[in-house]
Amino acid sequence: MTLCYRPLPQSGQVRPADAVSLVGSEQWFTHAEVLERGRTPEMVPAQELPQDVAARLTAPREALAGLDMNLPHIMGILNTTPDSFSDGGLHAGVKAAVQGARDMVAAGATILDVGGESTRPGAAFVPHDEEIARTAPVIAAIRAETQTAISIDTRKAPVAQAAVSAGATVVNDVSGFTFDPELAPLCADLAVPVCVMHAQGDPATMQDDPQYDDVVLDVYQFLEDQVARLEKFGLRRSQIIVDPGIGFGKTMDHNLALLRNLSVFHGIGCPVLLGASRKRFIGAIGQEPQAHARAPGSIAVALAAAAQSVQILRVHDVAETAQALRLWQAVR
Repeated sequence: MTLCYRPLPQSGQVRPADAVSLVGSEQWFTHAEVLERGRTPEMVPAQELPQDVAARLTAPREALAGLDMNLPHIMGILNTTPDSFSDGGLHAGVKAAVQGARDMVAAGATILDVGGESTRPGAAFVPHDEEIARTAPVIAAIRAETQTAISIDTRKAPVAQAAVSAGATVVNDVSGFTFDPELAPLCADLAVPVCVMHAQGDPATMQDDPQYDDVVLDVYQFLEDQVARLEKFGLRRSQIIVDPGIGFGKTMDHNLALLRNLSVFHGIGCPVLLGASRKRFIGAIGQEPQAHARAPGSIAVALAAAAQSVQILRVHDVAETAQALRLWQAVR
């Protein structure tokens, strides 16, 4: 039976005496919501949390891929695909991708996520040799210019191996390490940090009618189980990022429930990543049918995530998000 605790983040220089810090960030909380299957949610004081839960919710996160995980980071999306849902073809080819990487780093990205297979709803499978050809030369060219952290967005062990050899420092698997059984042991052997994401179904069919008993508890349980599994392979929990997988086998209501409850995922004891940029639900709520014009809505969601101490914001619009984040931090 899934049981987890959602801290209620607050901010301000004057804190109540019973407040505790949230994962080493500037946010703090005095109460948490208890979420459990078959039980009405209730509030408990932070001081009454079980010791192991309190430790996970309050302890500062260790550095990962050279990044201080007690600060918010912007992950720039660098798709080298011709068919991604909002930027297909924009960074296809080494020259275009390297220029895109330069622009993102200059604008404030501290990690670049390079992908060679579209995972938009309905996307077709890409063979691993083609995915390697799209990503490894790009990663090598970017690494020759910068020491910025680079993530390879892949489900496949051969692609991850080629990417790490080319200079990638993180492996980001949208299947949550369920697609290729060789990927988890490979990452453990390489001692490379990983991101485990929740997705229901394959990209080709994931939006055909996703169903959950309780989307927050179901996603939490999946991520907790997968992190424990990765630990058995030898990966350290502090070097595993969790991502609730907004838009991957979720309806609008599922996405909104996860966004309202993002702070619950700190209870897994890992840095949290949010990838909601330009997604369909933002267009639906924001009344913007064009994906490339959804920066304002994407930024609103990113700032709501930052207010829950999410450590990594995966975005297309790096410069705009960085500017908004700087202002958000300043006024707080």
